[in-house]
Amino acid sequence: MAAAPAPPQAPPKPTWDPRRPQPALPWLRPTIRIRLTLLYGGMFLIAGILLLSIIYLLAAQAINTGNQPPFKIVSADTTIKVSSADCPAVNNATGLTLTQFNAAISDCIDHQRQVALDNLLSRSLLALLGLAVIAFAFGYAMAGRVLSPLGRITRTARAVAGSDLSRRIELDGPDDEFKELADTFDDMLERLQRAFTAQQRFVGNASHELRTPLAINRTLLEVHLSDPNAPVELQQLGKTLLATNERSEQLVEGLLLLARSDNQIVERKPVDLAEVAEQAIDQVNGEAEAKGVVIRGEQKPAIVQGNGVLLERIALNLVQNAVRYNVPEDGWVEVTTEVQHGQAVLVVSNTGPVVPAYEIDNLFEPFRRLRTERTGSDKGVGLGLSIVRSVARAHGGNITAQPREGGGLMMRVTLPV
Repeated sequence: MAAAPAPPQAPPKPTWDPRRPQPALPWLRPTIRIRLTLLYGGMFLIAGILLLSIIYLLAAQAINTGNQPPFKIVSADTTIKVSSADCPAVNNATGLTLTQFNAAISDCIDHQRQVALDNLLSRSLLALLGLAVIAFAFGYAMAGRVLSPLGRITRTARAVAGSDLSRRIELDGPDDEFKELADTFDDMLERLQRAFTAQQRFVGNASHELRTPLAINRTLLEVHLSDPNAPVELQQLGKTLLATNERSEQLVEGLLLLARSDNQIVERKPVDLAEVAEQAIDQVNGEAEAKGVVIRGEQKPAIVQGNGVLLERIALNLVQNAVRYNVPEDGWVEVTTEVQHGQAVLVVSNTGPVVPAYEIDNLFEPFRRLRTERTGSDKGVGLGLSIVRSVARAHGGNITAQPREGGGLMMRVTLPV
């Protein structure tokens, strides 16, 4: 008998220590709150200084414009002649009395002051608009710089979600809230990696320890059954024990597959769901013909990235369940594959007993069947749909079940292409 594969080694201890001693004065830590306060307070102060400087320069220009003389004396020989670009009323004011002339000069000064104020207001608004654009751009850049550690944490978490538990953040920089969050996250990843490694080691050891005695029992039973001189009662007992042993082997294989398929698939290859469904149909055809169940449906190409063996297990389990849990006469199973809305879809529908809607969730639980709490039939070990759901989730997809009108179910598996 081949030796069992060596269990995975424990991961090395991290080189960083997330549990550093607390500083003597924790309130002096450069926390995110203090840094953001200093950053935005400094930005507001700088923006205020710039705005005051611009207003001061504009006001100085406006005062200078407003203090320009509204008129010029162009001639004073015998008759005073006045010329003004801003006050046409005083140009060549020969027929005006002194009171009218002074009133025209006063109106001209008021008009010149209003023009200066209007110019000051319009230029101030333009300066404020320019400062607002600069402030938003600078604030956006600084916010991105402050939040860059959070993006690093998010990228690491996304990589870990893809089953790369060896990734660590190892964030450097000031001892602030982001640093504390990253160190805590690294510590959690370390614990998770050790737990998953222990689980994989247990699965490897359990597969060897459970398969070996079952294989020995099957061999001994087959040897005894091959003896033509064995009594009939002994042969009947051997067949019963052999069927029980085969059921135990299926249970062990199902449990191991369920434990392994709960993780994400690291190595992915292009797999056509149509080919997977056809292979599953070929394997179940004999059982379907024996039960009088017709398998039909069209399998259109639907390429996904995943593990071909596990995807074939999805189709095989669904088709087997559809054949075994069917009506005694005129039963059928419909298997279709296609691409819908950017997703590969595998649909398995069948005739069968009426399934209440409230029983649907129980079908995906291990060792649960319709209206039964534990396994108690010869149709399987009660892990088929649990394995299907775990494999679908490991590939980034899901499975839904819907009762058919008149009896039976429609199983729909969607996987990303």
